[in-house]
Formats: sequence, structure tokens, C-alpha cells
Amino acid sequence: MEYEDPFANALTQLASITDILSVDPEYYEMLKSPIREITVSLPLKLSNGNVVTFTGYRVQHNNARGPYKGGIRYHPKVSLSEVKALSMWMTWKSALIDIPFGGAKGGITVDPKKLTNDELERLTRKYVDAIEEEIGPEVDIPAPDLNTNAQTMAWIMNEYSRLKGHNVPSVVTGKPIELGGSEGRNAATGRGAGICVREAVQSFLHKDVKDVTVAVQGFGNVGTNTVKTLMGMGAKIIAISDVVGGARSKSSSGHFEQSFDELLDRSTKAGSVCKIAEVEEISNSELLESDVDVLIPAALENQITERNATKIRAKLIVEAANGPTTPMADKILGRMGVNIVPDILANSGGVLVSYFEWVQNLNRDHWSEEAVNDRLEGKMKKAFYDVLSYSRKDNIDLRRAALVLAVGRVVSAMRLSGWH
Repeated sequence: MEYEDPFANALTQLASITDILSVDPEYYEMLKSPIREITVSLPLKLSNGNVVTFTGYRVQHNNARGPYKGGIRYHPKVSLSEVKALSMWMTWKSALIDIPFGGAKGGITVDPKKLTNDELERLTRKYVDAIEEEIGPEVDIPAPDLNTNAQTMAWIMNEYSRLKGHNVPSVVTGKPIELGGSEGRNAATGRGAGICVREAVQSFLHKDVKDVTVAVQGFGNVGTNTVKTLMGMGAKIIAISDVVGGARSKSSSGHFEQSFDELLDRSTKAGSVCKIAEVEEISNSELLESDVDVLIPAALENQITERNATKIRAKLIVEAANGPTTPMADKILGRMGVNIVPDILANSGGVLVSYFEWVQNLNRDHWSEEAVNDRLEGKMKKAFYDVLSYSRKDNIDLRRAALVLAVGRVVSAMRLSGWH
């Protein structure tokens, strides 16, 4: 896939709504750049005796509506541009789902698969030591993202608490349940994406979710939980891909017939979903170009570009990943009549339940999974229909409608607070 600068794409999206939302030039200038960009060097002595220096980032985009909020990713291609873009998208996402957070993002340029568990823990603690003054329950609250998980958050919480001299569970979300994590947090992004698929299928394809075919790119945390949610709703999953490759079902019905638990178990044991029996191995591009009703990119950014947009056959795209569609591809797909549920709406379930976790921590409370999922359902549906009604009222696509609502809320908070 050709390289496209993620932050340039984020700025293009912001610029695309200036004709609809008359933003004061002073506020627009503020929104174009993050408030703070932190880059740290993290020298680590490996178990073989070698010392390697990794680069860590934390970018804080805007906190007009509340503390900065955003994930931390570990990936060899993590860059400042990527983290800046993701921090901006987090600002819009928090505003759109209407929770009192701003946007931030962090990451370390590292291949976590090449480090031992002990090395990963020590690297994580070094990262916290380096950014300790810039994070906190009322300042900036990290969460898991690509290649990080509840264990990573436990290390961050413990290191931060050690530095502060007392236990601070609310410094991170996405923690293990035993350390103050929320029920339903791990599945929240995928569950929220599934809810958006169900509502979008009814609104645009005028079908029940049981009657649609779906292809999902990505089988990590977000992809697996999206597949699990949709299988639970009765949707027909035709194709799935992971980091190894893609798989199209060869069953007589044309879709994966086994239960989700069986599918996950078999793919885990085989090392990839494309290595299990009864599937045809396909490439990433073949998955994206699948002849399905709904395409769900749930992997990395820049997957649908001007190079492959015309080959997309799905009539509905639901962006479970951040920034999977480039601005040029957006235009092409719009002309083709493809509806796109944008990332800042489709994958906002994660930050929403992170907010629920933060509230529980501050109140020293713990909600049931049913209570969490009920609140998630209500907020996701409200956000979806707010965006849909604005889109139809102004005759604009869902992405611009979502951005207008989100940016408008952020600008309003900046103006009322007297930002200059």
C-alpha cells in the first residue's frame, strides 16, 4: 500500500467542513496543530546484553472539553505524523460521542513481537517515567491500542502509582478487571462498530442485519469483537483477514458457519484465520474488493486509497479502524454511491466505555456488564442518528456530518472558555 501522510489526511478532513461550519480563524489555527507534542528516547538493555534506543511519543491535541484521552500503540511504523493524526481524531471522537474528554494519542516505535515480556514491561515503565508529568486522571488518560492490552495498562498504572506514592487506578483505562477495569471494555470498540453496522444496514440498505454479507479486514481486538457482535446478530461473515493473510469461507452457504468461539479457537491454534480448514486463502486487496454488502476495515490507516477505491464492491463501509480511507478515496466512493460510517463514529465505543471506566474509578464504583452495554447501546445509537439526521438535513456525507457536529462542539467549548 502506498504511503499517505496520516496527519495531512486529518487536516484535509478538517478543511473539508470549513464551508459548512464557520470557524473563527483563530480557533481553526488552534485546531490545526496539537497543543503539545512529546518525543522521548527510551534506551533499553535487552536480555542479550545489547542496548537499543526506542522512540516514544505522546501527542495532546485539544483539551477544551476535558482531560486528554487516547490510546498507546506499539508498532514498528509508529511515527509522529501518525500519532498527531490519531490525537486529532480522538478529539473529534470524544466530542461526537459527547463525553467530557479531549484528544491525545501515544506510541512507541517498536515491534513488540521481538521483545520478551520482561523487556516489554521495562520499556513500558521507562515510557511512563519519561511522560509522567504529562499524564494523570485529570490531565491525560492513556488506554490500549494496537499491540497493547490490559496488561500494558496494568504496568502503566503501577509505575505511575509508584511515582506518585499512592494507588491511582483512574490514570489509565482498559485495565484488568481486578485492578479497576470496566466490564465490557475489551469488547467495546467492536461492539460499538457492530451496533453502527446494524443501524446503517437498516438506514441505507433497508435490510435486516441477518440478511447482509460482510467482509472484515483485521482480526485483532477490534476485528474479533466486531465479528463476534455481528455473528451474534446473525450477519453472514464471508471473509476475514489478519496480519498473516485473508480467508474466504468455502462452506456451501458461502459464510462462516461455525460459532465465533470455534472460529477464534481454530484460527488461534492454526496461527491465522487463513490457515484453518474450509477457507480459501485470499490477499488483503482481494478481501477489500470482496463482493459483499458491508466492508469493515478494522486494521490500520490508509487501506482504501485512490488506487483501489474504484474496485470496492461493498455498498456500505463501516470504519472500525482509524483513518482507513484516504480523502481522495472518500471522494471516489462518494461518486460511486458508497455510504461510509466514519471512524470517529464507528469505533467510538472504545473511548465511550473508557469514559465509563474512568467514572467508575473516580467514584470507586463497579458497574455490571449489562449496565455498561446498555449505556453503550444508547450512546452509540444516539450518536449514529444525530449524524444521520444532520447528513440528510444538509445533504452531506456522514463523515462531514460527523466532523461538523464534533468540531462544532469543540469550538463551542473553546469559545465559552475564552481560549485565545
